[in-house]
Amino acid sequence: MTAESLGRSLIQQARDRLDLLHHAREKQLWHIVVREAQECAELALKGLLRVVGLESPKLHDIGPFLTKHRERIARADPSLDLARLATISEWLQKERERAFYGDVDFIPQQHYTCEQADIAIRDAAFCVERAEGVLAATGHRQE
Repeated sequence: MTAESLGRSLIQQARDRLDLLHHAREKQLWHIVVREAQECAELALKGLLRVVGLESPKLHDIGPFLTKHRERIARADPSLDLARLATISEWLQKERERAFYGDVDFIPQQHYTCEQADIAIRDAAFCVERAEGVLAATGHRQE
């Protein structure tokens, strides 16, 4: 397996998860949408990094890593909005644990709203689309 094929696989996994997000939204499981959107975005962004030849960090929020390597990533696709990708990564990572575990005074099922779920889906889709764009821009074939 090459870094490129692993990157392609991660991006495909992210694309597949978008369908799961829509299913959870239909069931009004807003907290699950937010939690799974984070995983979707993380897979897409780590796939993007692999495609451009960077080893992805073993962290959930890779926004700072994207910013640190913006020049190398931008060479693959200058149209990327790396600042937005980094912001999405940070926001979804912050919500990830709260949406999954909750806290003494925070019950995820009671906190998250349809609007937050829709934003999470939109942001995850943005990450997947940008990762797929890098895949296409670098001449890699999606399977």
